[in-house]
Formats: sequence, structure tokens, C-alpha cells
Amino acid sequence: MELGMIGLGKMGLNLALNLTDGGHRVLGYDPGNVSTSQFETLDSLEAVVNELKGPRVVWVMVPAGEVTERVLNDLHALLSPGDIVIDGGNSNYKESMRRAEHFNDKLIYFFDVGTSGGMEGARNGACTMIGGDIEAFGKIEELFQDVSTDNGYLYAGPSGSGHFLKMIHNGIEYGMMQAIAEGFEILEKSPFDYDHEQVARV
Repeated sequence: MELGMIGLGKMGLNLALNLTDGGHRVLGYDPGNVSTSQFETLDSLEAVVNELKGPRVVWVMVPAGEVTERVLNDLHALLSPGDIVIDGGNSNYKESMRRAEHFNDKLIYFFDVGTSGGMEGARNGACTMIGGDIEAFGKIEELFQDVSTDNGYLYAGPSGSGHFLKMIHNGIEYGMMQAIAEGFEILEKSPFDYDHEQVARV
């Protein structure tokens, strides 16, 4: 497949390289003017859209909030019915539901994708949680098969479900990390001289 990757930071760049390794043609653009020689990059969002053959697929990996809103609004104006937009950032699931309705008004498919695994996962096999139209998902499923670790992608349900699942995933992960940190803090303040590396291996 061919697709546009908007946002070439730590996650977007590594996802793009992963997809390139999988045989996909990636056209990159970064709002902050980041460029790379590792695949084709263009100098504007409009240039990416114009270069892609329809129906277009555009994957957005920019920081959640104002930048995401601006990029998605620009894409709404540039894209055509039948095109597909993927938001792989950490947007609030309610915002994703709103954005899906906005794109649907123009018959453009919108997918919210929770992406887990950090830079290493993005480069060598991420875990992805995908929300959006089930029939349109079939058109892009191979992207998630190729970019994800073995059995590492899930069609979660309708719009919003991908980012909602990632929110719960983060809550569990951060809760576990906090519990581990508190445990080691108690050990540190105990009257015993523990070897923390050995404790961690038990």
C-alpha cells in the first residue's frame, strides 16, 4: 500500500520505517519541518495529499491537542469521499468520536488508533488498538498486520473505542509502575540492606 505519514517525530518516524520495511510506500511530512532521507518526504500536507492515489490513506502521528486538531481540520478540507484518516496519537476518545462524525459528514473514514510499545515497538512491532468503521478497516488491516508485533493488533469497535482502550491500558500500566516504585521506596527505607537488583529478579 501507499500512505502519508504526518508527523516524523520519535513515533511517526519509526512507524514509517517499519512500514517501509514491510514494503509499503510512505510519503512523509512533519508540521515542524523534520525531514529524513530514509523515505520520501514532502514540504506540505497538501503535497502529500496530491501525491497519493485515491482512495488515500493518511496516518497522523502528532502530539495530542492543538496540533492534532489543526492537522485533522486541514485534512478534512483536502481529502475526498472514500479517503481514510488514521489518528495514531493519544487523543481523548471523546474527541475522536467527534472527529469521526466530522469526517463522516464528508464520507471520509476516520480511525482512532491507540499505539503502544514506544519507539522500539513502533520500529519493530507495536501493539495497536483500532476504532472505526468495520468495513473500511478491511481496506487498511494489512497496515496494522505489518506494523504490529505478532497478534499485536485489535479491531476494538466503533469510533472512539481504540483511544478509549489505550486510555485504560495506560491507567493499568501507570498504576503498576507506581505500585512497583512505592514497593522499592519502602524497601529503601527499611532497616535491611537489600540488593535491589536481586529483589527485582525474584
